[in-house]
Amino acid sequence: MYTHKTHEKCADILLERLALIKLSQIILSAITTASFVTVVVGSNLAAAVLGTTASTLLLALNTYTKDYDLGELAQKHRHTAGEVWNIREQYLSLLADIRTADIDRQEIRRRRESLREELHATYSGAPSTTFKAYRRAQMSLQQAEEMTFSDAELDTLLPPDLRRC
Repeated sequence: MYTHKTHEKCADILLERLALIKLSQIILSAITTASFVTVVVGSNLAAAVLGTTASTLLLALNTYTKDYDLGELAQKHRHTAGEVWNIREQYLSLLADIRTADIDRQEIRRRRESLREELHATYSGAPSTTFKAYRRAQMSLQQAEEMTFSDAELDTLLPPDLRRC
């Protein structure tokens, strides 16, 4: 659950950063254009300095985004979160099968090993997470109780004949 939520939070952080960069690019472009128009029309030294500074900052942001596709990296984190979620659900199904004794030991071992290999493959292709994302995930799971349901909440999601309360 922590791995799933941490990858989701990594994606959120990257998308927040991408939105800030895009907004900064628009603002810096506007400042650059306005400053250079002012210089052409009135030969204003302060406008030239402002335009040059904004243009330099815009160049730095564009260089950064050229080397790092934050949107693609965020999508990889979302994909990894989805893969981990699916594996978690398969583990829960396996535990349910074990509890109801609908499965023999050899099949348990086979499925467990298959899930371990699937999880290893998922982790091998996953982007690295950050401490900041882990802390956000920890707060979401522990304090906001995301992904936690009371018995009453679960019952409302079930058809009436399957409810316990």
